[in-house]
Amino acid sequence: MKLQTTYLGTVYQFDSLKDLFAKANEEKSGDRLAGLAAETVQERIAAKEVLSRLTVAEIRENPILPAERDEVSRIIESQVNEPIYQSMKNWSIAELREYILSEKATGEELKRISRGLNSEVIAAVAKLMSNLDLVHAANKIEITTKSNITIGHKGTLASRLQPNHPTDHVEGMIASLKEGLSYGIGDAVIGINPVDDSVESVKRLLHATHDFIKQWDIPTQNCVLAHVTAQMKAIEQGAPADMVFQSIAGTEAANRSFGITASLLSEANEMARQLGTGTGPQMLYFETGQGSELSSEAHHGIDQMTLESRNYGFAKYYDPFIVNTVVGFIGPEYLYNSKQVIRAGLEDHFMGKMHGIPMGVDICYTNHIKADQNDIEDLGVLLTAAGVNFIIATPMGDDCMLNYQSMSYHDVATLRQTMGKKPAPLFEAWLEKIGILENGKLSSIAGDPTIFSR
Repeated sequence: MKLQTTYLGTVYQFDSLKDLFAKANEEKSGDRLAGLAAETVQERIAAKEVLSRLTVAEIRENPILPAERDEVSRIIESQVNEPIYQSMKNWSIAELREYILSEKATGEELKRISRGLNSEVIAAVAKLMSNLDLVHAANKIEITTKSNITIGHKGTLASRLQPNHPTDHVEGMIASLKEGLSYGIGDAVIGINPVDDSVESVKRLLHATHDFIKQWDIPTQNCVLAHVTAQMKAIEQGAPADMVFQSIAGTEAANRSFGITASLLSEANEMARQLGTGTGPQMLYFETGQGSELSSEAHHGIDQMTLESRNYGFAKYYDPFIVNTVVGFIGPEYLYNSKQVIRAGLEDHFMGKMHGIPMGVDICYTNHIKADQNDIEDLGVLLTAAGVNFIIATPMGDDCMLNYQSMSYHDVATLRQTMGKKPAPLFEAWLEKIGILENGKLSSIAGDPTIFSR
């Protein structure tokens, strides 16, 4: 495996595959913080050139985090389809990129070949792609999943309604929920981040959302995004949860810092199937985000984009209903400005789709990052064009509990209208029945939360 090249008269030698992967990344402040990033643009170009010549087999046969040291690696490796891998193992990463972008690589073909690729190979090919490449390739792939309803169809844009409240006040949460529904938001999930993730608090919020969904016969799913163990205890005590949520990471050590293991997630998945209120077959909701492994000092010297790809290989094992990256939430230590946030969002969406998982994005930023609302609206347009399964929406784009900026309810409605997208089919039919939509467009009563107080 040759890890050296000469570029503009300078010899560039990379110490290892791990070193090469990091230096081939587009600029990310997290990689620089970890001491992994390319020092110059020229070094980054040289790294991409070396990476482009490596084969699928060379990357798989030289694991950056060996399976005997990490359960995430073992899970990723266990899912590789050997016959498909054998047919592609001698392809260079440049050849793989060209094939993915070619006309003959349809969405179904990409889903087929992805079964023979591990997470590091998918990360490698993404490192060679432009932003437009990432949009074009991801848009080919349709991933549909079903909990109470099915989302992910081509031509649709689903959304998570996030009615968070700074004190978990049920009436305040319901007020925000009503407003979101009035804009046609909430087909992917009505999902609440609780301030208090005690079992009693989780139960109260699950009951409140379940009762409201039942009262209005809303075709959607509920979820409270507490730690998985709190949700499991709530479900054991009879709380109505349509799915179970957990944040995950790309290494075993990082997952342990979150208080989870692979076996715990398997247990949660089985409990959701046996005791949850969702009809399934998909029962889990995962969130990820570039930089989480570095923040817990569990990155093993691996760059944040490659670790994010490993997140998706790990998630795939559990056949989740939805997965989303929270692309600008952690802060400027990992994604410094709008350019890095936009790039990471497109990378994450493509890598998720190439793993065959139902990929969404929380298009967001914190107040201390060099980005603003126009920047995330730009990313919203790009991801909608890329066929993102769902995005997250908050009242006026401002989450008053988590204290960060996201897309608003009316932003999602505008993206659908501008880009010719629809809600999930059953949810769209319900919106027409309620009168929020008329002939596929927002009606005169849309945006009025008192619809649900009459």
